[in-house]
Amino acid sequence: MASLRALFRSARTARTAPRPALGPLPADDEVFLDAPDERLSPVLVAAGRGEYQPAARLLAGTRAAAEWEVRDRYVHRLALFARSRAEWLDDWSTAAPHDPDLLLLRAQLAVDQAWPSPARTELLRAVSPLITAAARGDDRDPVPWRVALDHARGSNAGHKYFEELWEAAVRRAPHHHGCHVAAVRYLGTYWHGSHSECFDFADLAAQDAPADSLVQALPARAAFAYLTDGCGPVVPRARLDAAADRAIALSARFPAADPWPAEVRNKLMYLLVRLERWEAARTQLQLIGPYVTSFPWDRLSDDPLGHFVRLRAHLLAGTEPLPETGPIPSQQSAGRPRAEHGGHVPADDH
Repeated sequence: MASLRALFRSARTARTAPRPALGPLPADDEVFLDAPDERLSPVLVAAGRGEYQPAARLLAGTRAAAEWEVRDRYVHRLALFARSRAEWLDDWSTAAPHDPDLLLLRAQLAVDQAWPSPARTELLRAVSPLITAAARGDDRDPVPWRVALDHARGSNAGHKYFEELWEAAVRRAPHHHGCHVAAVRYLGTYWHGSHSECFDFADLAAQDAPADSLVQALPARAAFAYLTDGCGPVVPRARLDAAADRAIALSARFPAADPWPAEVRNKLMYLLVRLERWEAARTQLQLIGPYVTSFPWDRLSDDPLGHFVRLRAHLLAGTEPLPETGPIPSQQSAGRPRAEHGGHVPADDH
């Protein structure tokens, strides 16, 4: 996918950021899984009461302010909530069926609902009109195009079509993290086992992104996919360390116990444990604070919070890591563990 990589040619030098202050670790009963931020939390409470207006105002505000990364996160979380409690969304559809924020949320929900089905490819094809309607809602918005990229991967779309979607997405937001993650996942699916493609794309994207962009953590995402995929040629250890180092630099730019980079830090902690960089892993543990995220722990366990807490205890005690963590691959393997490219993949984060 050379034309994807060609979009990321200019390199930038990352600035040095001050090290965030580290506080005491929260107790086990003070850590939370996927805790919503202060803007989303009251909206979810209102949705639980059947009220759609707070969600409508929240998403309209992110669109007006062009807060595309925040908007993408809120759409994911609201769609996940609607999978079990949809009354508020039904009322919104009745009151304002052409609201661009509603159209986007409905498209995300439809993709999420189709994803775990054995008939996923066929079901996703039926979702295409919803995604088209969402993309027409606000031409500036890259989030419908991120949904379209996920949809293309799930429906086994070809290289050329995916690239057309990608070009439309990055025209709207050149460094949108969600779109880049969607591209890495597609590369991993399209060339299963050829992790060099994912690393090349992720490295070039990170080089071109601003120093505080979440895209700086994209190589760590590629490293996670490699370490959990169980197939393909061995990736040099130096490349894995470089991916971790770039994510460490990004993590250092944010305050400790900050919910915004929580997923980056959780993923990075996993990577550092796999690399046996214990002190660096303990530092990320402190920076995570109470904010545990389902990804990556739900790729390893049906109890992601419990898995994190157990791993944290091992790290603090200085004992061997959990058996599920696994060694760094040393040779090509045909195994297919529970990873992004197959196996146990929650529908909300396919």
